[in-house]
Amino acid sequence: MTIAIRQIRILDGHGRKIERGTVVIEGDRIVAVGPDQTTRVPRGARRIDGRGLTILPGLIDCHVHFCLGAEADVVAAVEHESSSVTLLKAAELARRTVQAGFTTVRDVGFRDHAVFALKKAIASGLTPGPRILAAGLAICMPGGHARFIGREAHGIEAVRAAVQDQLNAGAEVIKVIASGGVLTPGTSPDEAQMTVEELSAAVEVAASQGRHVAAHAHGATGMKNALRAGVHSIEHATLMDDEAAGMMTERGVYMVPTLSALATTAACPTGCGIPDSARSKARNMVKQHEKSFRAALRRGVPIAMGTDAGTPFNHHGDNAQELERMVTLGMTPMDAIKTSTSAAARLLRLSGEIGTIETGKQADLLMVEGNPLRNIGLLLKRERIAGVMQRGRFVSGPLSQT
Repeated sequence: MTIAIRQIRILDGHGRKIERGTVVIEGDRIVAVGPDQTTRVPRGARRIDGRGLTILPGLIDCHVHFCLGAEADVVAAVEHESSSVTLLKAAELARRTVQAGFTTVRDVGFRDHAVFALKKAIASGLTPGPRILAAGLAICMPGGHARFIGREAHGIEAVRAAVQDQLNAGAEVIKVIASGGVLTPGTSPDEAQMTVEELSAAVEVAASQGRHVAAHAHGATGMKNALRAGVHSIEHATLMDDEAAGMMTERGVYMVPTLSALATTAACPTGCGIPDSARSKARNMVKQHEKSFRAALRRGVPIAMGTDAGTPFNHHGDNAQELERMVTLGMTPMDAIKTSTSAAARLLRLSGEIGTIETGKQADLLMVEGNPLRNIGLLLKRERIAGVMQRGRFVSGPLSQT
């Protein structure tokens, strides 16, 4: 089937805008894109009037946890529910995510390997959801942060074995824990976890099968340990110092800020159900996190969008709140959109397939009423989403019903 969307504002993901354009889709691919007057529509194509709408590449979130449901105490929720319930919950959260316009995500820590089953179910059309690049279990030190969704390993050989197990299960990215965290009791975000040697071993094993490594790191020491080990992205980068920022810029290592995670936890009032230790840690760091993000902008650190969706009150389906936060902190709306399209696709090594609206790319597309360059918050309003297309098929929004 051929679909032609005409007279629509196009934001192509590279930073280019066409005010009145046409996008033509055949099967699962974009076959033409350009201004209305120069873009030919094939005879017999289904024509969609895009006046008043903006079309963007399907959005990408580089940091989610589908096993976490944004409960106040996510650690307790995971510990008390069965793995079967978690998988059913994850399928529902994946549906909400794709309906919000996020057609690709990177899941960087699930309670078990069931996330690979969810990935296959979505890919086969059994259940709706975004394309998933999954890490499986995060690799952490004994007693370390994220152990409730992690594989604990001590020493180089144990780390190598843990990484290999994730790869054998189907991991397309490896997640390592290089510092303490907010949600895990008894860990301090500014303290380094895992040694440089252990982190290097994880990178080496992942590289042997062509996989990248994402490192959770709040503190600067943990960040620099991970950078010296050769990781490809730093998740959070909350307490980044000048040296860490310089290393990231020089090496082209991406910052995945996840501003929403600390913000939603810190904003929770007393008695909301978030454990006091987690709430206190988030409140103590949220301003520094914002400062680190602004510093990353000034220093030219590569940035790819990620939310940490699933953490307390950080709901799957509200992923676009991260774009609002980035704009509030000084990023232009166009650049914020690029972090969740072309930049995110580059980090995930999928830029040959997704992330921009170009001839030959897969037709993962998002259409919204209005102009998100004037109001980035439109992307968060479900009622403004006119259609979400995945691999050339509408999967959500009014256009999916026509």
